[in-house]
Amino acid sequence: MSRDPGPGAPHHELDEDGPRADRPGTEDGDPRVSQPGIEADGPRARRRGTDAGGDWPVIGPGALLYGTLRRRPARLLRIAGWSVVEAAPAFVIGLAVARAIEDGFAAGRPATGLAWLALLGGTWLVAAVGARQVILAVAAVAEPFRDELLGHVVAGAMRRATASFRSAGPGSAAVARANLQVELARDSFAAVVTVVRSFLFTLVGVVLGMLTLVPEALVLALPPFAVGLALFLLSLPALARRQREFLLADERTAEALSSMAGGLRDIAACGAEDTVGNGTERAVAAQAAAARRLARVTAVRTAALAVGAGLPVLLVLAGTPWLLSTGAGAGTVVGVLAYVTQSLGPALGGLVEGLGVSGVALVTSLGRILRSLPPAVPVIARAVPQGDDLSLRAVTFAYGPHAEPVVDRLDLVVPAGDHLAIVGPSGAGKSTLAALITGVLPPDAGEIRLGGVLAGEVVPAARVLIPQEAYVFRGTLAENFGFLADVPQADMAAAVRALGAGELVTRCGGYQAEIDPAALSAGQRQLVALVRAYLAPARMVVLDEATCHLDPAAEERVERAFASRGGTLIVVAHRLSSAVRARHVLLVDGTRVLKGTHDELVRAVPLYADLVGHWQPEPVS
Repeated sequence: MSRDPGPGAPHHELDEDGPRADRPGTEDGDPRVSQPGIEADGPRARRRGTDAGGDWPVIGPGALLYGTLRRRPARLLRIAGWSVVEAAPAFVIGLAVARAIEDGFAAGRPATGLAWLALLGGTWLVAAVGARQVILAVAAVAEPFRDELLGHVVAGAMRRATASFRSAGPGSAAVARANLQVELARDSFAAVVTVVRSFLFTLVGVVLGMLTLVPEALVLALPPFAVGLALFLLSLPALARRQREFLLADERTAEALSSMAGGLRDIAACGAEDTVGNGTERAVAAQAAAARRLARVTAVRTAALAVGAGLPVLLVLAGTPWLLSTGAGAGTVVGVLAYVTQSLGPALGGLVEGLGVSGVALVTSLGRILRSLPPAVPVIARAVPQGDDLSLRAVTFAYGPHAEPVVDRLDLVVPAGDHLAIVGPSGAGKSTLAALITGVLPPDAGEIRLGGVLAGEVVPAARVLIPQEAYVFRGTLAENFGFLADVPQADMAAAVRALGAGELVTRCGGYQAEIDPAALSAGQRQLVALVRAYLAPARMVVLDEATCHLDPAAEERVERAFASRGGTLIVVAHRLSSAVRARHVLLVDGTRVLKGTHDELVRAVPLYADLVGHWQPEPVS
């Protein structure tokens, strides 16, 4: 909707696209616009080729676990290799005990017996080394699983925030709770991988050892072991359900007690003691009932252990006469008992304990995390702009359905290769406009096109937005510079010279020096982000007060470098000197948006002339 600009305002030919209202509705520093680290739709989004919110599918716990393991075959092979070393005593123990007795001590050759026992001891030492390597190998799988799961959580939070940015989002507390669930899932996942792997390799070692020592013993030991294992596995689904019910009941009890303790004065003042007490009592009773149901299912684990670990010992003892009749000696029987009591039984016990606790915790935490995620965002087809020109047609945006528009039916054309400065009072909507141009925020109405392509469908590499708080990560300076594009060091050096960042490189210790973002000043972090943007393939660069921590001379050098780099440059001006250098200026004052050259606006727009009149060039430091 056009508004009368008032006396002395430029004519329509001055504002090429017609003056449009732009009422204030947010500060320039609105956290939904200029968050630290937003560059080209976010560097992580660029690397993954997805939306900033992510296109993560909402999947089940089983599919997530299987996918995590399937994508890392080399690490699984490493786990398997070291597991063979760790499980060596499971194979050696019965054989070494039997031979030490029969070929050594019983035959009057104690040296032979001691040699077999020394072999067993050496195997335990080697297994200790294998156990350490297994822990490291499992961690190499568990940490990527944590990162992937955290990616789902963050992407889900971003989808939820993107879908409901006009209302209150989930908040940092919800994300913190999700992070705790992710940590629990990571620890449980590592524990499950460890115990399942140990069980399988131990079982294989015991079977091979018994086949080597006396195959007939398998007939006595394996059937009850298999029955106990099956009994436990069949109880796992019920155990997971009961465990989840207990956890939820425990949380409800804690919530009820916390609310009661925090509101005791109000409860007493309202005479609501009985009502609140009855509610809390019901929560405690529900938790007690859930605990009893969990205890009943947990009792199945004890039965499974009794059958799978205790019964094989009884059957081997009862079948000793039969084993002796097959030619086995007393030492062989003792070796079989060693297999059953020292390897087979502990392996089943570890599996029952690990899956019964860590496995249930893993499934429960994964289920809660994945169920809390919003539906996946449909994948948006991305297109490469056919030019650098920018056009806005009847664009409207407000931070809420009942809020005053920050941008109201704005028409704007920025020709390819233009250098535009956006100026105006604080809170007028300059950063909001920058976020709309780069696709960080979707418009409520109208359309924004870059090179003929809708802003929401542009490939991330076509544009880059540098906010006031620059994003720098731990790593080398070269990694930070080249994060958005793989470039040779010669190109980095040329960018550093163009932007005047040579002193920064020297102070950091060179391109390959590791940098700590916290150790850099705000201006140094901005220089890092500016060099990164300069090297990016983006043909449109938007600097949203990205040089505010630089001195005027450094700021001028940066802006002139970007202007001569090629492509379209849009600068949300921190100083009026940026407007003087720009080819065109867009004045945003909260009631109108006017475009022209610096000289035209000074002559025709009193507000702009007043801004220039109060501007005092800062001395060059």
